[in-house]
Amino acid sequence: MTEVRYNWTKEEIAEIYHRPLLDLVYEAATVHRENKDYSEVQISSLISIKTGGCPEDCAYCPQAARYNTGVDVHAIMPKEEVIAVAQKAKDGGASRLCMGAAWREVRDNRDFDKVIEMVKAVNALDMEVCCTLGMLNEDQAQRLADAGLYAYNHNLDTSEEDYKRIITTRTYDERLKTLEHVRKAKITVCSGGIIGLGETVEDRISMLKTLSNLPKHPESVPINALVPVQGTPLADQPRVSVWDMVRMIATTRIIMPKTVVRLSAGRTEMSVVEQAFCFMAGANSIFAGEKLLTTPNPSFDSDMAMFALLGLKPRKAFKNGRPGKVENVEETVSL
Repeated sequence: MTEVRYNWTKEEIAEIYHRPLLDLVYEAATVHRENKDYSEVQISSLISIKTGGCPEDCAYCPQAARYNTGVDVHAIMPKEEVIAVAQKAKDGGASRLCMGAAWREVRDNRDFDKVIEMVKAVNALDMEVCCTLGMLNEDQAQRLADAGLYAYNHNLDTSEEDYKRIITTRTYDERLKTLEHVRKAKITVCSGGIIGLGETVEDRISMLKTLSNLPKHPESVPINALVPVQGTPLADQPRVSVWDMVRMIATTRIIMPKTVVRLSAGRTEMSVVEQAFCFMAGANSIFAGEKLLTTPNPSFDSDMAMFALLGLKPRKAFKNGRPGKVENVEETVSL
């Protein structure tokens, strides 16, 4: 069985990343089969419960108020609408619902109270619940945990060295501090990044080093390919190669063998063959449904057809226990 390590160096990660592609995929597939049911893929559905108007300046994001991207600003969704979306996602095969709000940070107000009620309501559907709401303090993380939140997403996006080029309205340390608060509240951690931002390969390796050297690996690491949006500073970035995605997924699988690696944004541009390579390389989670917050995503039907072709099966909810019990599980919870 593969050893779980927390002291990977940049040099070691770089050596893995730069291996001949087929050798890299073979090793990652071997690690995957040693540590997971390789045919099982966790399906999440992501909805925007509060859209647009965000004060942050993330260079890739169409929801930043300072960019003219055509995204309409919407107040927080009614709980009943969230429940209806969650039920539809569950009927389509999703075992987890992730709710995203275009906030810089959570504030202790009526909107956060509404999110707490949404978490409880989706839990009642027997679905895992995830939120991505921006920065959290300890008390807010604990409130979400008490409501039954299963996972919290807070991506690092890129390396610490590259971060200021992409976001200036918060720091890398603030990102890491939120992950600490989530972990302390015994909520599972989802944190990954985006490739295709104009970063270097060294930046990708540095980001993976940060994630793999955390006191405990994130239960989920999403690997996103930038979806360029007109009106954002990165609108003219060339689309990242699928082989760069495969290298990132495979490297992540090898250095964090127990973690669920999610093939996230960018799937609409990939053929079934290209996605199959990503699954071979160790990806075992996807988002399904027509939207990823505000960008297009493959439909449930097309994903189920792909699963049937490749011999994949959806993972069931709460495979590793309910919230509050995950501390006894060795890093196998997915998002």
